[in-house]
Amino acid sequence: MISYPELKGKGSPMLTQNRQFQWMCIGSYIYPMVPAYAATILHQAGHDVIWYDGIAESHSYSHFLQTVESENPDLIVFETKTPVVKLHWSIIEDVKKISPEIKTVLMGDHVTALPEESLLQSEVDFVLTGGDYDFSLKGLVDAISGNGSMPGGIYFRDNGTLKNSGPFSLKNDLNTLPLIDRDLTKAHLYFEKWKKREPFRYTMVGRDCQWGKCSFCSWTTLFPNFRTRTVESLLDEIEMLVTRYGVKEIFDDSGNFPAGAWLEKFCRGMIERGLNKKILFSCNMRFDFLVKKPELLPLMKKAGFRKMKSGLESANQATLDRIKKNIKVADIVEGCRIATEAGMDIQLTVMVGYPWETRDDAARTLDLARSLMAKGHAEMLQSTVVVPYPGTPLFEEAKENGWIAFDPYDCWERYDMTEPVLTMPDMEPEEIMKMCSDVYKSFITPKFVLRQLMKIRTPEDMSYVLRGGKAVFGHLLDFAKIRS
Repeated sequence: MISYPELKGKGSPMLTQNRQFQWMCIGSYIYPMVPAYAATILHQAGHDVIWYDGIAESHSYSHFLQTVESENPDLIVFETKTPVVKLHWSIIEDVKKISPEIKTVLMGDHVTALPEESLLQSEVDFVLTGGDYDFSLKGLVDAISGNGSMPGGIYFRDNGTLKNSGPFSLKNDLNTLPLIDRDLTKAHLYFEKWKKREPFRYTMVGRDCQWGKCSFCSWTTLFPNFRTRTVESLLDEIEMLVTRYGVKEIFDDSGNFPAGAWLEKFCRGMIERGLNKKILFSCNMRFDFLVKKPELLPLMKKAGFRKMKSGLESANQATLDRIKKNIKVADIVEGCRIATEAGMDIQLTVMVGYPWETRDDAARTLDLARSLMAKGHAEMLQSTVVVPYPGTPLFEEAKENGWIAFDPYDCWERYDMTEPVLTMPDMEPEEIMKMCSDVYKSFITPKFVLRQLMKIRTPEDMSYVLRGGKAVFGHLLDFAKIRS
Protein backbone atom coordinates (compact mmCIF):
# COMPACT_ATOMS: atom_id res chain seq x y z
CA MET A 1 0.00 0.00 0.00
CA ILE A 2 1.58 3.27 -1.15
CA SER A 3 -0.14 5.80 1.03
CA TYR A 4 -0.65 9.52 1.56
CA PRO A 5 -3.12 9.72 4.47
CA GLU A 6 -4.70 12.97 5.54
CA LEU A 7 -2.29 15.13 7.55
CA LYS A 8 -3.89 17.39 10.11
CA GLY A 9 -2.19 20.76 9.82
CA LYS A 10 -2.75 24.22 8.44
CA GLY A 11 -4.22 23.37 5.05
CA SER A 12 -3.37 21.10 2.15
CA PRO A 13 0.22 19.79 2.42
CA MET A 14 2.47 20.23 -0.61
CA LEU A 15 4.16 16.91 -0.02
CA THR A 16 4.28 14.73 -3.12
CA GLN A 17 6.95 15.35 -5.75
CA ASN A 18 7.77 18.67 -4.09
CA ARG A 19 11.12 20.18 -3.26
CA GLN A 20 9.76 22.76 -0.78
CA PHE A 21 7.02 21.90 1.70
CA GLN A 22 4.17 24.33 2.24
CA TRP A 23 0.68 24.22 3.70
CA MET A 24 -1.68 25.56 1.02
CA CYS A 25 -5.10 27.13 1.50
CA ILE A 26 -6.04 25.95 -1.99
CA GLY A 27 -4.84 22.42 -2.73
CA SER A 28 -2.50 21.70 -5.62
CA TYR A 29 -1.81 18.00 -5.90
CA ILE A 30 1.46 17.22 -7.62
CA TYR A 31 1.67 13.69 -9.01
CA PRO A 32 4.27 11.65 -7.09
CA MET A 33 6.11 10.25 -10.09
CA VAL A 34 8.72 8.06 -8.40
CA PRO A 35 6.21 6.33 -6.07
CA ALA A 36 3.94 5.89 -9.11
CA TYR A 37 6.77 4.10 -10.88
CA ALA A 38 7.21 1.94 -7.77
CA ALA A 39 3.52 1.00 -7.75
CA THR A 40 3.70 0.08 -11.44
CA ILE A 41 6.86 -2.02 -11.08
CA LEU A 42 5.45 -3.94 -8.10
CA HIS A 43 2.10 -4.46 -9.83
CA GLN A 44 3.80 -5.81 -12.96
CA ALA A 45 5.82 -8.17 -10.74
CA GLY A 46 2.58 -9.74 -9.56
CA HIS A 47 2.04 -7.94 -6.26
CA ASP A 48 -1.33 -6.53 -5.23
CA VAL A 49 -0.79 -2.77 -4.99
CA ILE A 50 -3.13 -0.28 -3.33
CA TRP A 51 -2.67 3.38 -4.26
CA TYR A 52 -4.15 5.46 -1.45
CA ASP A 53 -3.98 9.25 -1.54
CA GLY A 54 -6.31 10.56 1.12
CA ILE A 55 -5.00 14.10 0.56
CA ALA A 56 -5.86 14.27 -3.15
CA GLU A 57 -9.16 12.39 -2.66
CA SER A 58 -10.15 14.32 0.49
CA HIS A 59 -10.51 11.19 2.59
CA SER A 60 -10.55 11.60 6.35
CA TYR A 61 -7.89 10.10 8.57
CA SER A 62 -10.46 7.67 9.97
CA HIS A 63 -11.09 6.51 6.39
CA PHE A 64 -7.38 5.71 6.09
CA LEU A 65 -7.41 3.67 9.32
CA GLN A 66 -10.55 1.84 8.20
CA THR A 67 -8.89 1.06 4.87
CA VAL A 68 -5.81 -0.30 6.62
CA GLU A 69 -8.00 -2.48 8.83
CA SER A 70 -10.11 -3.82 5.96
CA GLU A 71 -7.27 -4.34 3.45
CA ASN A 72 -4.68 -5.49 6.03
CA PRO A 73 -1.70 -4.88 3.70
CA ASP A 74 1.63 -6.56 4.32
CA LEU A 75 3.52 -3.32 3.71
CA ILE A 76 2.56 0.37 3.93
CA VAL A 77 4.83 3.01 2.39
CA PHE A 78 4.84 6.71 3.30
CA GLU A 79 6.69 9.52 1.55
CA THR A 80 7.60 12.12 4.16
CA LYS A 81 9.25 15.52 4.53
CA THR A 82 10.75 17.43 7.43
CA PRO A 83 7.66 19.36 8.66
CA VAL A 84 5.42 16.27 8.73
CA VAL A 85 7.80 13.49 9.72
CA LYS A 86 6.47 13.53 13.30
CA LEU A 87 2.92 13.18 11.96
CA HIS A 88 4.03 10.13 10.02
CA TRP A 89 5.62 8.67 13.14
CA SER A 90 2.24 9.02 14.85
CA ILE A 91 0.44 7.45 11.89
CA ILE A 92 2.79 4.48 11.98
CA GLU A 93 1.98 4.05 15.68
CA ASP A 94 -1.74 3.93 14.80
CA VAL A 95 -1.07 1.38 12.04
CA LYS A 96 0.79 -0.85 14.49
CA LYS A 97 -2.17 -0.70 16.87
CA ILE A 98 -4.37 -2.10 14.11
CA SER A 99 -1.87 -4.85 13.30
CA PRO A 100 1.70 -5.17 14.61
CA GLU A 101 2.39 -7.49 11.67
CA ILE A 102 2.05 -4.74 9.07
CA LYS A 103 5.50 -3.58 7.98
CA THR A 104 5.94 0.16 7.44
CA VAL A 105 8.35 2.14 5.26
CA LEU A 106 9.39 5.80 5.26
CA MET A 107 11.12 7.43 2.29
CA GLY A 108 12.03 10.96 1.24
CA ASP A 109 14.68 13.64 1.63
CA HIS A 110 14.31 14.04 5.41
CA VAL A 111 14.86 10.36 6.22
CA THR A 112 17.64 10.21 3.63
CA ALA A 113 19.44 12.93 5.61
CA LEU A 114 18.59 11.42 9.04
CA PRO A 115 17.76 7.73 8.48
CA GLU A 116 18.37 6.48 12.01
CA GLU A 117 16.24 9.19 13.63
CA SER A 118 12.93 7.67 12.50
CA LEU A 119 13.96 4.20 13.63
CA LEU A 120 14.79 5.59 17.06
CA GLN A 121 11.74 7.85 17.37
CA SER A 122 9.04 5.62 15.84
CA GLU A 123 7.99 2.05 15.16
CA VAL A 124 8.82 2.24 11.46
CA ASP A 125 10.33 -0.98 10.12
CA PHE A 126 12.33 0.28 7.13
CA VAL A 127 13.77 3.60 5.98
CA LEU A 128 14.62 3.98 2.29
CA THR A 129 17.32 6.52 1.46
CA GLY A 130 18.15 8.06 -1.90
CA GLY A 131 15.74 9.15 -4.59
CA ASP A 132 15.22 5.94 -6.53
CA TYR A 133 12.34 4.78 -4.30
CA ASP A 134 10.94 2.76 -7.20
CA PHE A 135 13.98 0.53 -7.65
CA SER A 136 14.78 0.28 -3.92
CA LEU A 137 11.19 -0.47 -2.89
CA LYS A 138 11.02 -3.29 -5.44
CA GLY A 139 14.33 -4.59 -4.07
CA LEU A 140 13.04 -4.40 -0.49
CA VAL A 141 9.85 -6.31 -1.36
CA ASP A 142 11.93 -8.95 -3.15
CA ALA A 143 14.21 -9.30 -0.13
CA ILE A 144 11.29 -9.60 2.29
CA SER A 145 9.79 -12.24 -0.01
CA GLY A 146 13.05 -14.20 -0.02
CA ASN A 147 13.77 -13.45 -3.68
CA GLY A 148 17.04 -11.58 -3.39
CA SER A 149 19.32 -9.54 -1.18
CA MET A 150 18.40 -6.12 0.12
CA PRO A 151 19.60 -3.24 -2.08
CA GLY A 152 21.81 -0.49 -0.67
CA GLY A 153 20.35 2.47 1.17
CA ILE A 154 17.88 0.67 3.45
CA TYR A 155 17.93 1.09 7.24
CA PHE A 156 16.20 -1.39 9.55
CA ARG A 157 16.30 -3.11 12.92
CA ASP A 158 17.80 -6.52 13.55
CA ASN A 159 17.18 -7.91 17.04
CA GLY A 160 16.98 -4.40 18.43
CA THR A 161 20.12 -3.18 16.67
CA LEU A 162 19.98 -0.56 13.92
CA LYS A 163 21.54 -1.77 10.70
CA ASN A 164 21.71 -0.73 7.10
CA SER A 165 22.39 -2.35 3.75
CA GLY A 166 25.10 0.10 2.76
CA PRO A 167 24.97 3.38 0.82
CA PHE A 168 22.22 3.98 -1.71
CA SER A 169 23.07 3.85 -5.40
CA LEU A 170 21.85 5.95 -8.31
CA LYS A 171 23.24 3.63 -10.97
CA ASN A 172 19.81 2.39 -11.98
CA ASP A 173 19.04 2.75 -15.69
CA LEU A 174 15.96 4.98 -15.95
CA ASN A 175 15.31 3.64 -19.45
CA THR A 176 14.39 0.26 -17.95
CA LEU A 177 11.40 1.81 -16.19
CA PRO A 178 7.97 0.84 -17.55
CA LEU A 179 5.37 3.37 -18.58
CA ILE A 180 3.54 4.32 -15.40
CA ASP A 181 0.16 2.66 -14.89
CA ARG A 182 -1.81 5.87 -14.55
CA ASP A 183 -5.07 4.05 -13.87
CA LEU A 184 -3.62 2.15 -10.91
CA THR A 185 -2.08 5.36 -9.55
CA LYS A 186 -5.14 7.57 -10.24
CA ALA A 187 -3.21 10.15 -12.23
CA HIS A 188 -6.39 12.09 -12.96
CA LEU A 189 -6.43 13.34 -9.34
CA TYR A 190 -3.31 15.48 -9.75
CA PHE A 191 -3.00 18.90 -11.30
CA GLU A 192 -1.27 22.27 -11.32
CA LYS A 193 -3.23 25.31 -10.16
CA TRP A 194 -2.13 27.04 -13.36
CA LYS A 195 -3.03 24.31 -15.88
CA LYS A 196 -4.27 25.66 -19.19
CA ARG A 197 -5.97 22.63 -20.70
CA GLU A 198 -7.62 19.43 -19.54
CA PRO A 199 -6.92 16.54 -19.38
CA PHE A 200 -3.55 17.36 -17.78
CA ARG A 201 -0.79 14.90 -16.83
CA TYR A 202 2.77 14.86 -15.48
CA THR A 203 5.96 13.29 -16.79
CA MET A 204 9.45 13.19 -15.27
CA VAL A 205 12.21 12.41 -17.73
CA GLY A 206 15.17 13.38 -15.53
CA ARG A 207 16.28 13.00 -11.93
CA ASP A 208 16.75 15.79 -10.85
CA CYS A 209 18.90 18.72 -12.03
CA GLN A 210 21.90 19.09 -14.34
CA TRP A 211 23.50 21.57 -11.97
CA GLY A 212 22.38 19.90 -8.76
CA LYS A 213 24.47 21.93 -6.34
CA CYS A 214 22.14 24.63 -4.98
CA SER A 215 22.80 24.70 -1.24
CA PHE A 216 19.13 25.09 -0.25
CA CYS A 217 17.60 22.31 -2.38
CA SER A 218 16.44 19.27 -0.42
CA TRP A 219 16.43 17.13 -3.56
CA THR A 220 20.21 17.30 -3.84
CA THR A 221 20.03 14.89 -0.88
CA LEU A 222 18.07 12.42 -3.00
CA PHE A 223 19.68 12.98 -6.39
CA PRO A 224 23.28 14.20 -6.10
CA ASN A 225 23.84 13.38 -9.77
CA PHE A 226 21.62 13.97 -12.81
CA ARG A 227 20.30 11.21 -15.06
CA THR A 228 17.79 11.23 -17.84
CA ARG A 229 15.83 8.87 -20.04
CA THR A 230 16.15 8.94 -23.80
CA VAL A 231 14.30 11.44 -25.95
CA GLU A 232 12.44 8.57 -27.62
CA SER A 233 11.14 7.22 -24.31
CA LEU A 234 9.59 10.58 -23.40
CA LEU A 235 8.09 11.01 -26.86
CA ASP A 236 6.58 7.51 -26.59
CA GLU A 237 5.16 8.36 -23.18
CA ILE A 238 3.60 11.59 -24.46
CA GLU A 239 2.15 9.76 -27.44
CA MET A 240 0.61 7.19 -25.12
CA LEU A 241 -0.90 9.90 -22.91
CA VAL A 242 -2.43 11.60 -25.95
CA THR A 243 -3.75 8.39 -27.51
CA ARG A 244 -5.02 6.62 -24.40
CA TYR A 245 -6.16 9.51 -22.23
CA GLY A 246 -6.72 12.38 -24.65
CA VAL A 247 -4.20 14.51 -22.75
CA LYS A 248 -3.92 18.13 -23.90
CA GLU A 249 -1.32 19.51 -21.52
CA ILE A 250 1.76 18.03 -19.86
CA PHE A 251 4.14 19.33 -17.23
CA ASP A 252 7.49 17.57 -16.92
CA ASP A 253 8.54 17.79 -13.28
CA SER A 254 12.22 16.99 -13.65
CA GLY A 255 14.14 19.43 -11.45
CA ASN A 256 15.42 20.88 -14.69
CA PHE A 257 14.43 19.71 -18.14
CA PRO A 258 17.38 18.38 -20.17
CA ALA A 259 18.97 21.04 -22.32
CA GLY A 260 21.37 21.28 -25.25
CA ALA A 261 21.35 18.59 -27.94
CA TRP A 262 18.85 16.50 -25.95
CA LEU A 263 16.35 19.38 -25.94
CA GLU A 264 16.79 20.08 -29.64
CA LYS A 265 16.22 16.43 -30.50
CA PHE A 266 13.11 16.37 -28.30
CA CYS A 267 11.66 19.45 -29.99
CA ARG A 268 12.21 18.02 -33.45
CA GLY A 269 10.66 14.74 -32.35
CA MET A 270 7.55 16.55 -31.05
CA ILE A 271 7.16 18.27 -34.42
CA GLU A 272 7.87 15.16 -36.52
CA ARG A 273 5.28 13.12 -34.61
CA GLY A 274 2.73 15.93 -34.74
CA LEU A 275 2.51 16.02 -30.95
CA ASN A 276 3.12 19.78 -30.96
CA LYS A 277 -0.33 20.21 -32.47
CA LYS A 278 -2.00 18.05 -29.82
CA ILE A 279 -0.57 19.22 -26.49
CA LEU A 280 0.91 22.15 -24.62
CA PHE A 281 4.16 21.30 -22.83
CA SER A 282 5.71 22.98 -19.78
CA CYS A 283 8.75 22.24 -17.62
CA ASN A 284 11.34 23.53 -15.16
CA MET A 285 14.27 25.24 -16.89
CA ARG A 286 17.40 27.13 -15.85
CA PHE A 287 17.88 30.64 -17.20
CA ASP A 288 21.49 30.06 -18.24
CA PHE A 289 20.39 27.26 -20.59
CA LEU A 290 18.05 29.70 -22.31
CA VAL A 291 20.69 32.41 -22.62
CA LYS A 292 23.37 30.04 -23.93
CA LYS A 293 21.09 28.60 -26.64
CA PRO A 294 18.62 31.35 -27.58
CA GLU A 295 18.27 29.86 -31.07
CA LEU A 296 16.37 26.94 -29.52
CA LEU A 297 13.54 29.14 -28.22
CA PRO A 298 11.65 29.47 -31.53
CA LEU A 299 12.02 25.70 -31.99
CA MET A 300 10.68 25.09 -28.46
CA LYS A 301 7.68 27.30 -29.17
CA LYS A 302 7.00 25.42 -32.41
CA ALA A 303 7.34 22.12 -30.51
CA GLY A 304 4.48 23.09 -28.20
CA PHE A 305 6.27 24.56 -25.19
CA ARG A 306 3.96 26.89 -23.27
CA LYS A 307 5.54 27.71 -19.91
CA MET A 308 8.80 27.34 -18.04
CA LYS A 309 9.28 27.56 -14.29
CA SER A 310 12.62 29.13 -13.42
CA GLY A 311 14.32 30.11 -10.19
CA LEU A 312 15.07 33.79 -9.67
CA GLU A 313 15.71 33.06 -5.96
CA SER A 314 17.46 36.41 -5.35
CA ALA A 315 18.33 39.59 -7.25
CA ASN A 316 21.60 39.84 -5.30
CA GLN A 317 24.59 38.30 -7.04
CA ALA A 318 26.37 37.67 -3.75
CA THR A 319 23.42 35.52 -2.62
CA LEU A 320 23.25 33.60 -5.90
CA ASP A 321 26.96 32.84 -5.55
CA ARG A 322 26.61 31.87 -1.90
CA ILE A 323 23.79 29.38 -2.55
CA LYS A 324 25.82 28.02 -5.50
CA LYS A 325 23.11 28.80 -8.05
CA ASN A 326 25.79 29.24 -10.73
CA ILE A 327 23.90 31.96 -12.54
CA LYS A 328 24.16 35.71 -13.06
CA VAL A 329 21.36 38.19 -12.35
CA ALA A 330 21.84 39.48 -15.89
CA ASP A 331 21.10 35.98 -17.23
CA ILE A 332 17.84 35.91 -15.28
CA VAL A 333 16.72 39.19 -16.79
CA GLU A 334 17.83 38.22 -20.30
CA GLY A 335 16.36 34.73 -20.04
CA CYS A 336 12.97 36.14 -19.08
CA ARG A 337 13.07 38.61 -21.96
CA ILE A 338 14.05 36.24 -24.76
CA ALA A 339 11.67 33.48 -23.58
CA THR A 340 8.64 35.76 -23.42
CA GLU A 341 9.52 37.43 -26.71
CA ALA A 342 9.62 33.93 -28.24
CA GLY A 343 6.03 33.49 -27.08
CA MET A 344 6.48 31.42 -23.93
CA ASP A 345 5.39 32.17 -20.37
CA ILE A 346 7.82 32.34 -17.46
CA GLN A 347 6.87 31.48 -13.87
CA LEU A 348 9.47 32.82 -11.45
CA THR A 349 10.27 31.44 -8.02
CA VAL A 350 11.44 33.98 -5.44
CA MET A 351 12.90 33.24 -2.01
CA VAL A 352 12.82 35.54 1.02
CA GLY A 353 14.63 35.11 4.33
CA TYR A 354 18.33 34.53 3.59
CA PRO A 355 20.10 35.07 6.93
CA TRP A 356 22.89 37.13 5.39
CA GLU A 357 20.59 39.47 3.46
CA THR A 358 19.34 42.82 4.72
CA ARG A 359 15.93 44.38 4.27
CA ASP A 360 17.31 46.30 1.27
CA ASP A 361 18.64 43.09 -0.31
CA ALA A 362 15.26 41.38 0.05
CA ALA A 363 13.49 44.46 -1.34
CA ARG A 364 15.83 44.39 -4.36
CA THR A 365 14.62 40.87 -5.19
CA LEU A 366 11.00 41.92 -4.87
CA ASP A 367 11.64 44.97 -7.06
CA LEU A 368 13.25 42.88 -9.81
CA ALA A 369 10.38 40.41 -9.77
CA ARG A 370 7.86 43.23 -10.02
CA SER A 371 9.83 44.85 -12.82
CA LEU A 372 9.85 41.65 -14.85
CA MET A 373 6.12 41.27 -14.29
CA ALA A 374 5.46 44.89 -15.29
CA LYS A 375 7.41 44.46 -18.54
CA GLY A 376 5.48 41.30 -19.37
CA HIS A 377 8.66 39.23 -19.07
CA ALA A 378 7.11 36.96 -16.43
CA GLU A 379 3.58 35.61 -16.25
CA MET A 380 3.59 34.29 -12.70
CA LEU A 381 5.53 34.60 -9.44
CA GLN A 382 5.88 32.01 -6.70
CA SER A 383 7.19 33.10 -3.30
CA THR A 384 8.70 30.91 -0.61
CA VAL A 385 10.49 31.39 2.70
CA VAL A 386 14.05 30.07 2.81
CA VAL A 387 14.01 26.79 4.75
CA PRO A 388 17.25 24.94 5.64
CA TYR A 389 16.22 21.30 5.21
CA PRO A 390 18.36 18.61 6.89
CA GLY A 391 20.90 17.13 4.52
CA THR A 392 21.46 20.36 2.61
CA PRO A 393 24.64 22.47 2.79
CA LEU A 394 22.45 25.38 3.90
CA PHE A 395 21.34 23.41 6.98
CA GLU A 396 24.94 22.76 7.99
CA GLU A 397 25.91 26.40 7.36
CA ALA A 398 22.92 27.61 9.38
CA LYS A 399 23.83 25.36 12.32
CA GLU A 400 27.45 26.50 12.31
CA ASN A 401 26.47 30.17 12.27
CA GLY A 402 23.59 29.94 14.75
CA TRP A 403 21.08 31.24 12.20
CA ILE A 404 18.26 28.82 13.06
CA ALA A 405 15.73 30.52 15.31
CA PHE A 406 15.20 27.44 17.53
CA ASP A 407 16.81 24.09 18.29
CA PRO A 408 17.56 22.82 14.76
CA TYR A 409 16.69 19.20 15.61
CA ASP A 410 13.78 19.67 18.00
CA CYS A 411 11.04 21.42 16.03
CA TRP A 412 10.72 19.83 12.59
CA GLU A 413 7.07 20.89 12.42
CA ARG A 414 8.22 24.53 12.36
CA TYR A 415 10.05 24.04 9.04
CA ASP A 416 6.66 24.35 7.33
CA MET A 417 6.90 27.85 5.80
CA THR A 418 4.34 29.39 8.14
CA GLU A 419 7.21 31.27 9.82
CA PRO A 420 10.87 32.01 9.08
CA VAL A 421 13.23 29.29 10.27
CA LEU A 422 16.29 31.49 9.79
CA THR A 423 16.95 34.84 11.39
CA MET A 424 17.75 37.95 9.31
CA PRO A 425 19.95 40.81 10.53
CA ASP A 426 17.37 43.60 10.34
CA MET A 427 13.99 41.99 9.66
CA GLU A 428 11.48 40.55 12.11
CA PRO A 429 9.55 37.35 11.28
CA GLU A 430 6.35 39.27 10.59
CA GLU A 431 8.14 41.47 8.05
CA ILE A 432 9.63 38.47 6.24
CA MET A 433 6.22 36.84 5.92
CA LYS A 434 4.69 40.11 4.74
CA MET A 435 7.33 40.39 2.04
CA CYS A 436 6.44 36.89 0.81
CA SER A 437 2.83 37.95 0.65
CA ASP A 438 3.75 41.17 -1.15
CA VAL A 439 5.20 39.12 -4.01
CA TYR A 440 1.68 37.94 -4.84
CA LYS A 441 0.34 41.48 -4.64
CA SER A 442 2.38 42.11 -7.80
CA PHE A 443 -0.51 40.48 -9.62
CA ILE A 444 -3.07 42.93 -8.30
CA THR A 445 -2.16 45.83 -10.57
CA PRO A 446 -4.27 47.32 -13.37
CA LYS A 447 -1.48 46.75 -15.90
CA PHE A 448 -1.11 43.05 -15.08
CA VAL A 449 -4.87 42.44 -14.98
CA LEU A 450 -5.31 44.20 -18.33
CA ARG A 451 -2.55 42.12 -19.89
CA GLN A 452 -4.25 38.91 -18.75
CA LEU A 453 -7.64 40.05 -20.03
CA MET A 454 -6.15 40.86 -23.43
CA LYS A 455 -4.92 37.27 -23.71
CA ILE A 456 -8.45 35.86 -23.44
CA ARG A 457 -9.55 34.36 -26.74
CA THR A 458 -11.62 31.35 -25.69
CA PRO A 459 -13.72 30.14 -22.72
CA GLU A 460 -10.69 28.01 -21.84
CA ASP A 461 -8.57 31.18 -21.53
CA MET A 462 -11.21 32.77 -19.30
CA SER A 463 -11.28 29.72 -17.02
CA TYR A 464 -7.47 29.76 -16.79
CA VAL A 465 -7.38 33.44 -15.78
CA LEU A 466 -10.12 33.00 -13.17
CA ARG A 467 -8.44 29.95 -11.63
CA GLY A 468 -5.14 31.82 -11.57
CA GLY A 469 -6.77 34.72 -9.74
CA LYS A 470 -8.26 32.37 -7.19
CA ALA A 471 -4.86 30.80 -6.59
CA VAL A 472 -3.18 34.19 -6.09
CA PHE A 473 -5.64 35.09 -3.33
CA GLY A 474 -5.04 31.65 -1.85
CA HIS A 475 -1.31 32.37 -1.65
CA LEU A 476 -2.02 35.66 0.09
CA LEU A 477 -3.85 33.65 2.74
CA ASP A 478 -0.96 31.14 2.92
CA PHE A 479 1.34 33.88 4.20
CA ALA A 480 -1.28 35.75 6.23
CA LYS A 481 -0.68 33.70 9.36
CA ILE A 482 2.45 33.51 11.46
CA ARG A 483 3.11 31.22 14.36
CA SER A 484 2.79 33.00 17.69
